[in-house]
Amino acid sequence: MQKWRRRRLFIMVLMVLLAAALALLRGQNTRTMVVRKFEGRRTLEQRLTQYGPAARARLKRDFARAGADYPPKKLTLVGLKQERELQVYAAGDDGDWRFVKSYPILGASGELGPKLKYGDCQVPEGIYRVVFLNPNSSYHLSLRLNYPNAFDRAMAKRDGRTELGGDIMIHGSDVSIGCLAMGDEASEDLFVLGYDTRIVNMRVILSPVDFRARRLPREMPDVPAWTDDLYGRMASRLAELPPAGDAR
Repeated sequence: MQKWRRRRLFIMVLMVLLAAALALLRGQNTRTMVVRKFEGRRTLEQRLTQYGPAARARLKRDFARAGADYPPKKLTLVGLKQERELQVYAAGDDGDWRFVKSYPILGASGELGPKLKYGDCQVPEGIYRVVFLNPNSSYHLSLRLNYPNAFDRAMAKRDGRTELGGDIMIHGSDVSIGCLAMGDEASEDLFVLGYDTRIVNMRVILSPVDFRARRLPREMPDVPAWTDDLYGRMASRLAELPPAGDAR
């Protein structure tokens, strides 16, 4: 029994050291990563108990200021690459969309243009759904998107691409490879908001620019021809939403 305990302790220490090494490689806060490893896995309900009261207090204040019901009937998150912000829009029983607030995107890799393959470090572009709330993310809390969606897969088949990548999240922390890093407090708000709204009532638009306010820049990288169709679809969806007010 004592031998087994020593072996178990050795394995735990080894896991912590590996986590710390990965944190350093990714530029994360090592102490935070180590603490989370020792905390162990938490359930969705435990995270809601832990972060829900403070997050809901912030959200209800923001929704009241916007004249929107909380929780909303429908929710749209708009991630803008060039503007580096994530906008929150809510609709109630009347179906009218209201701008609620904007969070700064603290970390996002790549450049303007869609994600085309595994390892290109690109944040995807398109219209997505949230498919999972992760209470045990390495980056605090996270919302997983359904990249690659049907459009992504269809365009990949047309191009002859097979390795599309995945695991695209909106999460905490301030570093990211292909995801949107929003900071821990913002990830708590979005996590709780997603739960209270129900993820089936959410959509996420990830766009290179805010097409309501500007065109694509002249120095836009080379992108596939089908992005004209994609950007047209996103521009139409964005046009359904009111302009953002005070960003924060």
